[in-house]
Amino acid sequence: MVSDNERLEGNKKIVDSFYQRALFERDVDAAIRLYGGKVYTQHTPFAADGFDGLRAYVEWIHKTYPNTRGEIKRVFAEGDYVLLHCHFTGFFGENGDAIIDIFRVEDGKVVEH
Repeated sequence: MVSDNERLEGNKKIVDSFYQRALFERDVDAAIRLYGGKVYTQHTPFAADGFDGLRAYVEWIHKTYPNTRGEIKRVFAEGDYVLLHCHFTGFFGENGDAIIDIFRVEDGKVVEH
């Protein structure tokens, strides 16, 4: 039996790996294949719902802001939710931008952002 703490740590690793692969390594298809659930509900107002929306959004980011770089600063988990606190450069602010992304994990897969 997996303890709550082990599940939370596992969820954090899943989301961290998903984000790193999709956003930083720009390999969205591998991120989806390895860490994506059967569905993906997207709440980002600039992205369409589902994994196709995620692909298009990440492609748009890297096309529009080719010098964008990010770093995950902190990862928090509670229940099925994982929150990433990231610092990005190459978007808007001179000193970079703080970004918060919230994901939901179900059965060890990312299903909502």
